[in-house]
Amino acid sequence: MGLYWSIASRSFRRFSTYRVATASGIFTNTVFGFIFCGIYLTLWDLRPGLGGYDVSHAITFVWLQQGLLMPVGIFGASTTSELAERVRTGEIAVDLYRPAHLMSWWLSIDAGRAAYQLLVRGGVPLLVGGLVFDLTFPAEAVQWLGFAVAVTFGILVSFGLRYLVALSGFWITDSRGVENFAMLLSLFFSGAILPLVVFPGGIGEVARSSPWAATLQVPIDIWLGRTTGGLAGALWFQLGWIVVLLVAGWCATTVATRRVVIQGG
Repeated sequence: MGLYWSIASRSFRRFSTYRVATASGIFTNTVFGFIFCGIYLTLWDLRPGLGGYDVSHAITFVWLQQGLLMPVGIFGASTTSELAERVRTGEIAVDLYRPAHLMSWWLSIDAGRAAYQLLVRGGVPLLVGGLVFDLTFPAEAVQWLGFAVAVTFGILVSFGLRYLVALSGFWITDSRGVENFAMLLSLFFSGAILPLVVFPGGIGEVARSSPWAATLQVPIDIWLGRTTGGLAGALWFQLGWIVVLLVAGWCATTVATRRVVIQGG
């Protein structure tokens, strides 16, 4: 564990050097927060109670959404993009010589990235939104704790998805097309555009059952106290996807490693 903690710590320090990029990102998320608020206020004015949310829930969703986009990695993350590039160029062979499992190594790097983004970038949009709008906040300590756990689980689910996309480069010439397609799925099914509770019928059921829902929608619903299966049910939903994705990632790593050896990489 000491090795992986050291990797995560160094990753945290690495991302802390990009102060201008972080400040620019905070500004961008804040601006988009106001843009989305204008859209959501119009939509909820036309359809009050849409998806079971009142106006305060909808506006709170916007600011939580903007704060979590980068920590969770809804648009992808530089860590797993770097991994995909190393697979594409063949530099991944160097990673396989390290005294650590490939997935654990990159999970530690991503954990450091996510921790920095969450601590420095995550709360500012919510703070700005709270100064301008009447937002909804958790009423009980267990809700705060559940939200913290759900955000952690959401980051792990996101990493599991992004890691599998990065490893696809072992079987295809270039994984960038898969990365772009995965980002579109992430935007649509995570709640980064609209809360999944407003999706109708079968498409809504599919969206709310997908792993992307566990990255953004579930943590925000826990914050709002809107989980249909209760707090425990929401966390078990996330945990189930974590197990599925990390086991899949572990198996894919094993198969990919054998492929590199066979090809003499």
